[in-house]
Amino acid sequence: MKKEMENKDKKYKNVTTFEEHLNVQYGPIGSEKRTDFEIKAKAFAIGEVIKEERRLAKMTQEQLATKTGTKKSFISRIENGHSDIQLSTLYRILEIGLGRKISLTIK
Repeated sequence: MKKEMENKDKKYKNVTTFEEHLNVQYGPIGSEKRTDFEIKAKAFAIGEVIKEERRLAKMTQEQLATKTGTKKSFISRIENGHSDIQLSTLYRILEIGLGRKISLTIK
């Protein structure tokens, strides 16, 4: 256990930026491990946006699910970043369910 901690300390010794941390922890951009991490991070971020917009609308997960024709468990999984979401479902939840407009930007 002590040896593992020493190795970890060595890996991060010269890390000074978040990008460097991501490279050490998940590999360079384009690597399979990094891509998997970024997909999960974006799913989490989308879930947080939905959760915050739902709270601002003073709706429960059950109410949002009913309004959008989904199930409470599905809304919960999305809000916790544990479910992939189709773009059409994202639009339905945000625009129909929560009355918010969404735009998509590709860089």
